[in-house]
Amino acid sequence: MTAVLSPNDKTALRFVARHLATGLGAGALFGLAILASDLAGLRSLAFNSEAPWLVVFLLFFGLFITFGSVSLAANLMLLDRDGADDGR
Repeated sequence: MTAVLSPNDKTALRFVARHLATGLGAGALFGLAILASDLAGLRSLAFNSEAPWLVVFLLFFGLFITFGSVSLAANLMLLDRDGADDGR
């Protein structure tokens, strides 16, 4: 049995995907800025470790989780509930 998505479901999934992608992009840019500027010596520390790929992966994983969830949550809280804020 396959589930058929309603137009409202598709709209909700597009909303989640769009805002999650925005957060992931912001996290990637922030991670690249950290590495490019060697903020607090993080780039030097990461690339002088035994497994630099693991350090960079963990840095970006944490940034993706944080920025993606903040972007999605903030935009969910800013949704207008079909005029629910009109004082009723």
